[in-house]
Amino acid sequence: MAQLEESGQIVILNGPPRSGKSSIVVAIQDTFEGVWMNLGVDHFKQTTPAQFQPGIGLRPGGERPDLEPLIVTLYRAMYEAIAAHSRLGINVVVDVGHHDSYSVPRQILSTCARQLQGLPVLFVGVRCPVEVALQRRRSTWGGVGYSQGGAVQNPVDLWHEAVHRPGIYDLEVDTSVLSPEECADRIAHRLAMGPPPSAFQRLA
Repeated sequence: MAQLEESGQIVILNGPPRSGKSSIVVAIQDTFEGVWMNLGVDHFKQTTPAQFQPGIGLRPGGERPDLEPLIVTLYRAMYEAIAAHSRLGINVVVDVGHHDSYSVPRQILSTCARQLQGLPVLFVGVRCPVEVALQRRRSTWGGVGYSQGGAVQNPVDLWHEAVHRPGIYDLEVDTSVLSPEECADRIAHRLAMGPPPSAFQRLA
């Protein structure tokens, strides 16, 4: 395939698990013009060996300090792939759960932002109330807690606190009030407004 002249658009959907990111990805791929490749966290987790799981899906709270140096490298690899696709003119949609609540600050988000410097990025925060995420989690997996240091914590609360940092997104959508298709429409409308400086780039 011949290289396209313009860089492909990158849409990063950031939110906790069960916030509805994957459904928005499907709506984008089904309704947006052109090729939209999904290079999100689930695909990278599927290629990660079992002994290194949950890979880049590592939860906030410092659950696996031994894995954290690898997580930094895996995120860098994922974003190199994202950048490569965009430079070839291929649109990319990425569903992730960026946070910096590791055993020590890892600055992963700012490192990833530097890797995409000069490329068109829309950074979207995907929200839903904690109780909605908990219900979706129960429907899918059953339980909600996990043991850490002898205590049972609610990972949904940890995720929401870690991911929803004020002022870092170009756009936020709430999947408890909007369908995936409506979220995709909001994203399409924001993209149609043109390329102002991306909030994601300011994180670099």
